[in-house]
Amino acid sequence: MRALVLSSGGVDSTTALAMAVKKYGNDNVVSLAMYYGQKHDKELKASEAVAEYYKVEHIVLDLEKLFTYSDCALLKGSDKEIPSESYGEQLKKTNGSPVSTYVPFRNGLFISVAASIAISKKCNIIYYGAHADDSAGNAYPDCSPEFNKAISDAVFLGSGGELKIEAPFVNLNKADIVRKGLELNVPYELTWSCYQGGDKPCGKCGTCIDRIRAFKLNGIDDPCMKEQD
Repeated sequence: MRALVLSSGGVDSTTALAMAVKKYGNDNVVSLAMYYGQKHDKELKASEAVAEYYKVEHIVLDLEKLFTYSDCALLKGSDKEIPSESYGEQLKKTNGSPVSTYVPFRNGLFISVAASIAISKKCNIIYYGAHADDSAGNAYPDCSPEFNKAISDAVFLGSGGELKIEAPFVNLNKADIVRKGLELNVPYELTWSCYQGGDKPCGKCGTCIDRIRAFKLNGIDDPCMKEQD
């Protein structure tokens, strides 16, 4: 068995990568990162560092043109400010719509691209790190269990039954993911989650807030924040 792991360089995908390496061995794991027009490249550098740590093949693709028409706050073509508040606070203002940092159908596009590469690389399974906190309240609808089932069925059918999707955290929260990662000695100090591209995580954007809380619920400080003290 061979696995391809969608890697953003953050907590969730790095934990998924660690799980895949433990299960299949680093020779049978491929890491795939995507550039999609982000305002910074910190997460791409983190995904590369993580791949080097686990000694897996690492591929980086440029999908920026696909998101040219998006006004997502994460993209350099947008003049929207990245919110400095929790997702819960943001969702109070969206009337049921996704948050402003939702990149339109990003997971759908990433998984579709990954499926083509996985088949070419003779991989049998794709791992990605969608989790329950991100899908809560429709913040990121392409992280939901319903989306995962639909895309999993599509990939399985479209690959002639040769490729499966594994979303090990789709029903778990970020604290659960960190707990699993700590058991696997995941090098979280190499990861990057912050939506800002500063020298250190801002600690104020939605993903920073979730990440800091997840580590605290496991009785420790976020190593990236600690490194910057």
